Amino acid sequence: MQIPVEVDELTPAWLTEALQPKAPGVEVTGVEVLDAHSGTTGRARIAVTYRGAPGLPPSFFVKLAPFDPKQRTFIEQNGIGVAEARLYATVGAELPMRVPEIWLAHDDGTGYVMILEDLVPAGCRFPSAKDPDVAERTVQVVEGLARLHAQYWESPRFDTDLRWVPTRAGFGPIDPKGSKKMARAAGGFVRRALDLFGDEMQPAFMDVGTLYVERTADVLDLWDEGERTLIHGDPHMGNLFTDGPAIGFLDWAMTSHSPGMRDVAYFLGNSVPTEVRRSLQDDLLVRYRELLAEHGVEIDAATVEAQYRLFAVYSWVSATSTAAVGDRWQTAAVGRGGMARSTQTVADLDSAGILRELLA
Repeated sequence: MQIPVEVDELTPAWLTEALQPKAPGVEVTGVEVLDAHSGTTGRARIAVTYRGAPGLPPSFFVKLAPFDPKQRTFIEQNGIGVAEARLYATVGAELPMRVPEIWLAHDDGTGYVMILEDLVPAGCRFPSAKDPDVAERTVQVVEGLARLHAQYWESPRFDTDLRWVPTRAGFGPIDPKGSKKMARAAGGFVRRALDLFGDEMQPAFMDVGTLYVERTADVLDLWDEGERTLIHGDPHMGNLFTDGPAIGFLDWAMTSHSPGMRDVAYFLGNSVPTEVRRSLQDDLLVRYRELLAEHGVEIDAATVEAQYRLFAVYSWVSATSTAAVGDRWQTAAVGRGGMARSTQTVADLDSAGILRELLA
């Protein structure tokens, strides 16, 4: 199957072929682009008309390569678009949480395309940190992550059908362990953030950032230690949706075979309002362990606490790197908001302290 790169390649003929596995015999007679935009990946909402296909949805959400050539090259090099398509194709139907219905998830090792459920007409909504029910949603997210992690905890499938899953979040199947080049790039984003924002942020910002820049490769190694599972890798508020009472997860491009606490610390550290996080985090760490135990996974409280403090740095690096590139990945306001929350988190948890201890 040809993988479209531009939105105008989403033709009736292409979509007819793409839908055959799930809708054999369907003929698409018209495609209208309702909306299209690009960030870390290209996205398009399309309206579709058919001949002889009762019951098929009137619209889809399509993910394809970024529209900007430089961003497209970046995604091709690290393979995170391929990782998301492969995740949906491999385990999308078995994930223990709500995800968009998958009509097509295809990659050729470099290019990728996904045809997913259009969540807007389905009545789903997209939560934010300002919602009055943010505390309730926070509990739901951590519980959902615990169920995901329990299902794949130290699974033998990482030697079989999940062998392709990266062992380092954000590096993709093309470079699953993470190259020195990508490590340097990660340090470069943080170095830029220190130059841009260091004077206006509290001391913890420079403290954690300086440690990370000086010891980037060593910190990446620390994040790989411990028992592993399948993680989402990027479960911030913008990658969530709600379908009635159920919480759903979007954008699995940063998935990896990593310690589960990375997801929990990432979400709590940069997406949850500080006062809500402070009031809930101790109980949520207990709840996380309880749900793992219900599925036969035992992890002690001291390990969870130490990992939470350590992976708060991962959350900080992600949010701060996003802020450093302005509007390239998220809007500037979103990036700076995540940076402020995650900085307060590493300050509250003395993440610089545990980082120094572990790097000594």
